[in-house]
Amino acid sequence: MRAPKFEVHRPQMLAAAMLLLFVAQCLWVVHHQTLTGLDYQYARCGRELWERPSPLAGYLTSCGNINDGTFAYRAAGLPLTLERILLGQPSGISTWEMHHLAGDVLLLLRLPFILFGVWLGGGIWWVSRRLYGNEGGFLVLTLYCFSPEMIRACVRPNNEILAAWGLYGALYTAIGLAHAMQGPKRKWRPRLLLLTVALGLTATAHVAAAILGLLLALGFMLYLAEDRRAQVIPVLAMAAAGGFLILMAFYAFRLDALSYVFQSGDARMWVGWQGGLHMMMSLPNAGITIAALSATAIYLFHPRSRYFGNTAPLIVAILLLTLETTGVRSEPWIWALPFLLTFIGGVFADMLESRQRRMFLWLTGAAVVAQVTLTLVSLPFLIS
Repeated sequence: MRAPKFEVHRPQMLAAAMLLLFVAQCLWVVHHQTLTGLDYQYARCGRELWERPSPLAGYLTSCGNINDGTFAYRAAGLPLTLERILLGQPSGISTWEMHHLAGDVLLLLRLPFILFGVWLGGGIWWVSRRLYGNEGGFLVLTLYCFSPEMIRACVRPNNEILAAWGLYGALYTAIGLAHAMQGPKRKWRPRLLLLTVALGLTATAHVAAAILGLLLALGFMLYLAEDRRAQVIPVLAMAAAGGFLILMAFYAFRLDALSYVFQSGDARMWVGWQGGLHMMMSLPNAGITIAALSATAIYLFHPRSRYFGNTAPLIVAILLLTLETTGVRSEPWIWALPFLLTFIGGVFADMLESRQRRMFLWLTGAAVVAQVTLTLVSLPFLIS
């Protein structure tokens, strides 16, 4: 099968420029940050997982009983381990000694999370542009690149940006798989592999996010698969089984170590408004909040906006904004933001094709200018 051809034209170059602006903001914040005790915890534990993989002992002692997933620890520790190997440093050297002997430890710790943020932004733009055209795609990408919450998630070691990346990829891969299942298996098998990887990596960040992703994928695929609905559950079962193997691999295939994730209640969830409400009421997010409220009003009162491409991200965004994990601390509103921005882009793109185009051009421009301005002003507050 011939691989799809990727061509770089003006839209791709503009998207790359937007993502570079996102990286520039992240690097500015990182440049003004200092190493904290939490940084050393992620660095030390992550290095141990790569250099001395003894999960059961590590999770109960030096790693402080990890219960929210090892993905962030491995991501934080990998650059430090690679630097140690490339510089020929002994395996027993501590992270504190590495800080004095070589490299910018702070940047190395943040770099994987910035890269996943860029990857997520590129994925959001690609999905939105395919669904809503250039106008919708670039509106979504601009709001994403100037979202204080996304920048904050990329400039500190954490599992939230990784869960957001995995959940968004898993659900839109599942939607693409449901469409592809109408054709021959050779066309949808690659999507099944991608879905497996996405679910597995999401689970290594937050088991709760992976469970939600699996349930939502089931609902969306049953809706879209039509005459292939009988195949949906077996296909998702294969993806879930493969994802579980990936989760086990992150725990070195030690079931006793993996059991601590479930004993900690990582998968427990309940209804909670505080996190999502705090984010939406925060002044630096005012542009996104105004755009979200406007898009919701249009969706409710303008029938043309009510179709699957807009409804699916709205359902996911509402679910995640009204959710909290009760077993371990997490930030589901960060998982929700990519879907909320996708919904905004879809509704505004519809209205930009209507008779009210001029009015919505002004509204779109005002929301973008407000969000960009507020984000740039708020960058110093993201340093701590």
